[in-house]
Amino acid sequence: MTSRRGLAQISLAGVLWGTGGLAVQLIRERTPMSVLTISAWRMLLAAVVLLVMLLALRRLPELRRLLRQRPWTAVTVGLCTGAYQALYFGAVVAVGVTVSTVVALGLAPVLLTLAESVTTGRRPDRTQLLILVAALGGLVLVSAAAGLSVTGPRPLLGVGLAVASGATYALATALGRPLAGTTSPLALTAVTSSAGALGLLPLGLLAGAPYVSSDPVVVGLLGYLGVMTLAVAYGLLYAGLRTVAGSAAVVATLLEPVTAAVLAAIVLGERPGVLGVIGAALILLAVAGSATAPPEAPVS
Repeated sequence: MTSRRGLAQISLAGVLWGTGGLAVQLIRERTPMSVLTISAWRMLLAAVVLLVMLLALRRLPELRRLLRQRPWTAVTVGLCTGAYQALYFGAVVAVGVTVSTVVALGLAPVLLTLAESVTTGRRPDRTQLLILVAALGGLVLVSAAAGLSVTGPRPLLGVGLAVASGATYALATALGRPLAGTTSPLALTAVTSSAGALGLLPLGLLAGAPYVSSDPVVVGLLGYLGVMTLAVAYGLLYAGLRTVAGSAAVVATLLEPVTAAVLAAIVLGERPGVLGVIGAALILLAVAGSATAPPEAPVS
């Protein structure tokens, strides 16, 4: 029952993440706010909400304990999280929601699988090689199709940013999983959000105006990005990782690209084309295939 609850938590996080790219596009339709500024607002709003919750629940000792025991790891995870989302939002603006989400989130678990093979000294088996071939083949097809379909104005740049986003996300996941087993989700998300906000604020200022908006729709969407797609979603992720094996979590997060693709098609009219659909399917199959490896023991 505990593992089922954890899987449900991670699945809900995936659905919430899948709405983030759409929210950014809707903000950009109403104001020329840079993706760096949007990312900074997202991290800052999430950090404020989480810190207030820790204070209200009298759980600040958990925060102090994390900062005392693993400060640099927690801060690094936060900076990687901020970088991942800024790169992802940049990809969304350049190439669209569907391509960005499939590439970034599809490559991350494949990269984690390869990194595990390298760090453990085990040569990739046949299944892992097939996963790599499928992922790379899918990336080639998505990249080739991006410039031929209704996605975004700068497809090659967008795909490159999405690849960089996926690599950064993989690093954040690898570093954050051990912390999830020893720290409360609330404290961990508060620290990583605060670190990400501090890292992004100077970049958001350098990106130029506008920094704020009086449009209530934009304000509401920024609040949604910070509270629901970060504070709530990452809290659910870290809570779920305490009881769910990494292979199961990979499958659950497939809901993010699926959610993003469906919303982008309905609301934004994105059409990735036949090659794009085939490429996306190959990447998602590679992600699902990465869950066929021997399961990891759940974090106690």
